[in-house]
Amino acid sequence: MRRVYLDHNATTPLRPEARAALAEAMDIVGNPSSVHAEGRRAKAFLENCRARLADALGASGAEIVFTGSATEAAAMALAGRGIACSGVEHDAVAAWCDTSLAADTDGRVSVPEAGFATVQLANSETGVMQELPEGLWMSDFTQGFGKVALDFLRSGPLMAIVSGHKLGGPKGVGALVMRRGIDLDPVLKGGGQEMGRRAGTENLIGIAGFAAAAEAAARDVSDGRWQAVEELRDLLEEALAAEGKPPILVGKGVMRLPNTSCLISEGWKGETQVMQMDLAGFAISAGSACSSGKVKTSPVLRAMGYSETEAGCGIRVSLGLETTRDDILRFAETWAAQARKQAARAA
Repeated sequence: MRRVYLDHNATTPLRPEARAALAEAMDIVGNPSSVHAEGRRAKAFLENCRARLADALGASGAEIVFTGSATEAAAMALAGRGIACSGVEHDAVAAWCDTSLAADTDGRVSVPEAGFATVQLANSETGVMQELPEGLWMSDFTQGFGKVALDFLRSGPLMAIVSGHKLGGPKGVGALVMRRGIDLDPVLKGGGQEMGRRAGTENLIGIAGFAAAAEAAARDVSDGRWQAVEELRDLLEEALAAEGKPPILVGKGVMRLPNTSCLISEGWKGETQVMQMDLAGFAISAGSACSSGKVKTSPVLRAMGYSETEAGCGIRVSLGLETTRDDILRFAETWAAQARKQAARAA
């Protein structure tokens, strides 16, 4: 049985460009903080990666601080600042915020004071995208980066967080992107690495893979490759909508990521769907990967106004650039057959 991976919002396969960059970086001996020739070579390599990531983000001229993850970057930007967010934010952001902002039934967030708020660019569970107001304190770009066109300096937020493994880079590397002039105290203290923003020797190997993946991902966006993915997502939703008891398609009427479908099938728990589809050869999820495996309903769907029962019956199907039409048709057929069996058992 050939397995079909439809959980790209959790993590993506490593791109060949990133794999090659990882191998190259493994041969660099020096510490970027050392002043000898080997250290200077490592430092130059690091700064080249920083510049390439900035270009991919439309952030040339901004400051980029490399971190161990987007979660760490969120803590740097938000810890102790009393920033407001909504309940649709990822846990890594919501953990530091006052979740007082309201989201409507489509998952769109109202922001009364941009300078004291953080709003994600795109939701990892529903794919719903937000309009980011000018002067927004921070935005989580993690899911949007590499799937939609981005120009950080022309967008609204003062800061953004990104992650390598969401766009074909390695796990364990992220970044905080900042407009110049923002003063943040480091969360990790010690040496003066990363312009004094984040202590600790830089993960040069991971950063190399991140930069190479970001460049390749930006090319894919500009080449229009995600349009084909969006067509496959729409094909999936059309097939499922034709079922006798079709699922609720969350965020169907608003702008979403081109690869993400969030489906609610009432009476069929999301975790059960994930297990049944896994046995059938398909990898999907019941929410963000950081929340999977926990016995709780989706806080994102609850914040959008869905009942606890409905929120417990949601799944996420997230496609990638290598997803095929056959993958989607096979998934739709298998899911529909399982749904009919579930309905028969409940009757």
